[in-house]
Amino acid sequence: MPSLSELVRAHTDLVEDDVTWLQLLMADWQILADLSFADLVLWLPDREGKGYWAGGQMRPTTGPTALVDDVLGTFIPVGRRRMLDTAFETGRLVREGDPEWRDDVPVRVEVIPVRRAGRVIATIARNTNLLGVRTPSRLELSYLQTAAELTQMIASGWFPLPGQRSDHADSPRVGDGFVRLDPAGRVVYASPNGLSAYRRLGLQGDLAGVVLTDLTRDLVPARRRPDEETLSAVLGGRDGRATEVGTEEVTLIVRSIPLRLQGDRSGALLLIRDVTELRRRDRELVTKDVTIREIHHRVKNNLQTVAALLRLQARRTQAEDAKSALEEAVRRVGSIAIVHETLSQAVEESVDFDDIADRLGAMVADVSGVEVPVRVVREGSFGKLPSEAATPLAMVLTEVLQNAVEHGYADAPEATTGRVVVTARRIVGRLHVVVEDDGRGLPDDFDLDGSTQLGLSIVRTLVESELGGVLDIGPGSHGTRVQADLPID
Repeated sequence: MPSLSELVRAHTDLVEDDVTWLQLLMADWQILADLSFADLVLWLPDREGKGYWAGGQMRPTTGPTALVDDVLGTFIPVGRRRMLDTAFETGRLVREGDPEWRDDVPVRVEVIPVRRAGRVIATIARNTNLLGVRTPSRLELSYLQTAAELTQMIASGWFPLPGQRSDHADSPRVGDGFVRLDPAGRVVYASPNGLSAYRRLGLQGDLAGVVLTDLTRDLVPARRRPDEETLSAVLGGRDGRATEVGTEEVTLIVRSIPLRLQGDRSGALLLIRDVTELRRRDRELVTKDVTIREIHHRVKNNLQTVAALLRLQARRTQAEDAKSALEEAVRRVGSIAIVHETLSQAVEESVDFDDIADRLGAMVADVSGVEVPVRVVREGSFGKLPSEAATPLAMVLTEVLQNAVEHGYADAPEATTGRVVVTARRIVGRLHVVVEDDGRGLPDDFDLDGSTQLGLSIVRTLVESELGGVLDIGPGSHGTRVQADLPID
C-alpha cells in the first residue's frame, strides 16, 4: 500500500509543512479513534480538484470496526460523498442524521476538517459502527466528551501538539489508563485502569476531586519524580508531553494532552501506563550488556597476556624457524585481541570493522621484518559486522596482509617502497574484500589447492568453512591479488 508521502507527491499540491502536520496528526490519531470508538480515514484533496485520496486509516481498539476492508490509496470523486465536499468548502464539522448501511451494518459518518495555518488541508472521516452502540457508561461518556473536544481542536488547527507522540514504543494508550482533568488540574474522572495505576503507587481512596500534582508529590519520593516544573506542567495538564514517575517498586509513564475549546483551556487528558515490567527488563538488558562488554575486556586482556608470553618465548628461542612461528602466533593472537577490545567498547554485539582493519594494517606494517617501508591503505568500507564474523575475518586479514608484506617485499631493493591496498565493498548482502600489493607477485608454480603453507591453510579454512565465502588468489596488476567474497547479513 502507498505511504502518505507517496500519495501526497503523486496526487496533491500539499507542501512539506502540510505533510509534516498530517504525519504528526496520524502519529496521535489512535487516541481519537479509541476515544470515539470509530474508524478514521484521512482524505487528501486531489491537485486537480477532481476528488479525494485516502491517505491514512486507523481502526479503534475500543470498539468494533466499521471498515472491514482497507481503503488506503482509494479515490472518491467530487459529488459522490457530499459530506467531504462540504467539510472542505466550509471548514466545519459535518454530520448526517441518518446512518449509512454497509454490509448490513449501520454506520454513522462524520467529517472533520483538518486545519493548518488557517486553511483546510485534509479531512478525517469518522465512521462509527452503530451495532456496537449501547447505553453509554460513565467511562464511555468521558471518552466521547474528550473525543469531541479533540475533534474541535483539529478543526480549529490546535491539534496535533508538538512534542511526545503516541507512536513511541512506551507511550501510553487510551486503554492503559485514562484521567480527565479540569482547568485547575483536579481529577474529573479516572478510568478503572487509571485508578489502579495510582493505587499501585500507594493511593488508598479515589482519584475524583484530587489535585493530581499534589497527590503525586505525596506518593512519589523526590528522587523518583521529575523536576517540579515538569511535574506541574505534565500532571497539571498544562503541557503536552510525557514524564515518568514511580516508587522503588512501580514505574508509570504519564502523558498529558491539554484540551481547548474556543481558544480557552478546558482541562486535559492524561494517559497513564504502568511500565514497571518494561523498566525491569531494561535494567536486566543493561546489566547483561555491561557483563558482556566486561567479558570481552577480560578476554582481550588474557589474549594480550598470551601474546606477551609467546613474544617472550620467541626472544629466548635460538632456532629461527621456531622464532618465526612464535612471532606469527603473536600476530594471530593480537588480531583476535583487537576484535575483543573493540567489542568491549561497543554498545551492541557488532563492531565497526573499518577501525579493526585500519589497526590490523598498521600492526602488520609496523612489525614486518622486511627492509622495505610498506604502507597499508584501506579503500571502501566494511561497515558493521557481527562479532561471530569479525573475529575470523580479522584473522584472515592479518594472514593475508602478513603474506603480502613478507613475500611481496622480502628481497626487494632497499630504495623501494611498498603499498598494499585493502578494498571493501558491500553489495546486496555480501561483502567483497580485495587485498592487492605491488610487490614481486606469486611464484610461477603457485597452486592454492596444493599449497602447504600454514597461513594460507588458515585463510582458506576460515573463509570457506567459518565464513561460508569464496577465496581466490592470483596475480594482480603489479603484484598479488587476494579476493574473498563473503555472505554478510
